[in-house]
Amino acid sequence: MAQDGNITKILSEIHSGVPGAAECLLPIVYDELRGIAGRIFASRPTVGNSIQPTILVHDVFMQLAQNTKIDWKSRSHFYAVAAKATRNLLVDHARAQRAAKRGGGWNRITLAGVGNGQSAEELIDVLDLEDALKRLGELAPRQERIIEMRFYAGLTVEEVAQVLGLSQRTVLNDWRMARAWLRARLEDKEA
Repeated sequence: MAQDGNITKILSEIHSGVPGAAECLLPIVYDELRGIAGRIFASRPTVGNSIQPTILVHDVFMQLAQNTKIDWKSRSHFYAVAAKATRNLLVDHARAQRAAKRGGGWNRITLAGVGNGQSAEELIDVLDLEDALKRLGELAPRQERIIEMRFYAGLTVEEVAQVLGLSQRTVLNDWRMARAWLRARLEDKEA
């Protein structure tokens, strides 16, 4: 817990424009960001990937550390914003790869992070997942955020509840419903 307080303090310093604050944050959050990226990439085939977890972590961190406009509230808030940045970078990368190959070379991931904690066998396209998440966001924005924070940042139900100001029960119910909806939507896409 002391580590969480230290992260929050450094985030406040970044927001206030304290020189060198971002450099103090990196060693504290790097391992966790690298772990999150590692879990995402573990579910992706390595053939054809031109972005590596380390590059993703670096890009996400640089994007967040350079943004002094965000009024960081807590460690969980940081990782929630990191989830959004990770999602955006992966989608941008997948779009660039697809454009470079004129429609080929799909960037695929598993639904393991969206499932019941069990590894899914099927692979889905990153851009299909993005389309499904956008559609979910139109129907249920809170559920989209929950999926994003759990899948892209690895936040726990408790941490998501804290960030969104909801009960853990509400987050868990939304998580289950969103996951089921997303799975059905992606299965329809495959068919």
